[in-house]
Amino acid sequence: MSLGWQKDDDPHWDADRQRLFGATELASVGMERPEDGAAIADEWWRVTDSEELLGYGWLDSEWGDAQISFLVAPAHRGAGVGAFALDRLEDEARRRGLNYIYNVVPAGHPDPTWMTHWLSMHGFRDSGRGELRRQVRAAAAPSS
Repeated sequence: MSLGWQKDDDPHWDADRQRLFGATELASVGMERPEDGAAIADEWWRVTDSEELLGYGWLDSEWGDAQISFLVAPAHRGAGVGAFALDRLEDEARRRGLNYIYNVVPAGHPDPTWMTHWLSMHGFRDSGRGELRRQVRAAAAPSS
């Protein structure tokens, strides 16, 4: 699988998002369903494989840190798409000179224990304020 990362320069609630974000997915990221065609906040990217949409990642930078979130289409979960999105979001934060990336697992998440564990396995630690945070890591050195 060759994953792509494409910036959405004008994020709106469109047919692709409606298809991927059912009630469970909206609860997992703490979103209310926007009106059709409505502009949506934050910076968004699409995760693709060839022409197929596999998921989304989004980032909201504030005070030197970035709140991040992502969603993987149900048929592609467990295949590394979430880790790919997480790495790309961290790259975006690094390019902006941000210090930390963090995620808030919402109270309505369908499996908060699993999500918290997944983030912990990717280096996030509980901040004690309801956030899981990780310092933005230095870019990997290019292999020769």
